[in-house]
Amino acid sequence: MRKIQSIASLGVRAAAAGILVTMVPGCSSGNETAGPTTAPVPPPVTTPSPTTTPVPGKSTSGASTEPKVSQPPSAPPTPEALSAAQQQLAGLSLEQRVGQLFMIAAKATGAEPGTMEALTKYHAGNVYLSGRSKAGTAATAAVVASLTGTVSAETTGGLPLFVATDQEGGYVQVLAGPGFSTIPAALVQAGAGPAKLRADATVWGKELRSAGVNVNLAPVLDTVTSPGFAPSNAPIGQFQREYGYVSGQVTNLGNAFAQGMEEAGVAPVVKHFPGLGRVVPNTDVSQNVRDTETTRNDPALEPFRTAIADGVQWVMVSNAYYDQIDPANIAPFSPVVMMQMLRGDAGFKGIILSDDVCSAAQLKPWTPADRATNFFAAGGTMLVCADPGSIPAMYDAVLQKAQSEPDFRKKVDAAALTVLSVKLGK
Repeated sequence: MRKIQSIASLGVRAAAAGILVTMVPGCSSGNETAGPTTAPVPPPVTTPSPTTTPVPGKSTSGASTEPKVSQPPSAPPTPEALSAAQQQLAGLSLEQRVGQLFMIAAKATGAEPGTMEALTKYHAGNVYLSGRSKAGTAATAAVVASLTGTVSAETTGGLPLFVATDQEGGYVQVLAGPGFSTIPAALVQAGAGPAKLRADATVWGKELRSAGVNVNLAPVLDTVTSPGFAPSNAPIGQFQREYGYVSGQVTNLGNAFAQGMEEAGVAPVVKHFPGLGRVVPNTDVSQNVRDTETTRNDPALEPFRTAIADGVQWVMVSNAYYDQIDPANIAPFSPVVMMQMLRGDAGFKGIILSDDVCSAAQLKPWTPADRATNFFAAGGTMLVCADPGSIPAMYDAVLQKAQSEPDFRKKVDAAALTVLSVKLGK
């Protein structure tokens, strides 16, 4: 069983195949940007702005601005942690409970007003750094401090934030600059072998922790079917985000990356369950993206099952349809995917995280309100939103449904309890 060191405050293709590329996934949570039609280039900075670089832990007033971080466990929550979480849940208003179920984008170069409003007015309990920053660890820590500084009895009930980012490597690396390594793409990482990769990931994880980040939206555990298919696999293979082409190799290497992150005190998020290695279009920019082959007991699920058995506490679900599993519902709206497969078949007790449901083209047929209520009704735990402007409608829809429908209220409470248990677990 893996173990993450406890801390105070509770607290990720080097040159992808070219001509089929139409976009570069800046991250799996809504940081994508348009790419060239010939060969891909690293995603450009998304509306960056210069940031100051105050020393972490210091402010002009003398008050501490050290990022407040919560330490997620790798093992299932202990009875003591669960009991403590139940007590904390009892002290939260319904408004605060709903807020714990959202992870909001914050530009890595400095949060915009919409993000700050989500953290204060809408009680959001979790953020992720999005876009691109080359400012380094000190400046990133200052951005994180501005976010964690919103924590109060009125906003989150005093509970610290999960602070995430997308640090896979290759084309998907949000944070760069002084103090951050240049991380190769997963397929290049694979050449190092599991032991070296685990050690490297520990270094990369420590860099994240030094900036106040405690969750990494990585590794990718999707198994692309073959090197020949990879250039046609828009979300993963085109950008060498895969660790290999057979599930055993992905299991060994992807989980080595996850173990290294955990050793650094950063919670890995394995993604994109139940896999994007067989699709052609990308759900970020296309609609009706369907996997027609993956089954409920598919060998391609092995990397995820192994990660869960080893104690990983975060699993991100993809936005695709799975015709052999639940053809009527995209994965984040599917009780079969989340409740039967993850909770039931795999025995997963941690946080079921959505991919971005605010900006992805796959979600266009639904209103923001329906995206949120559908996700939680189907058994999701925490919703990722790349567009803070969508939060008011989503938050209000979940709150109102919880107030009027007892069964939905139970799902909200259960999801909030899961989040608190992971935040408090040892």
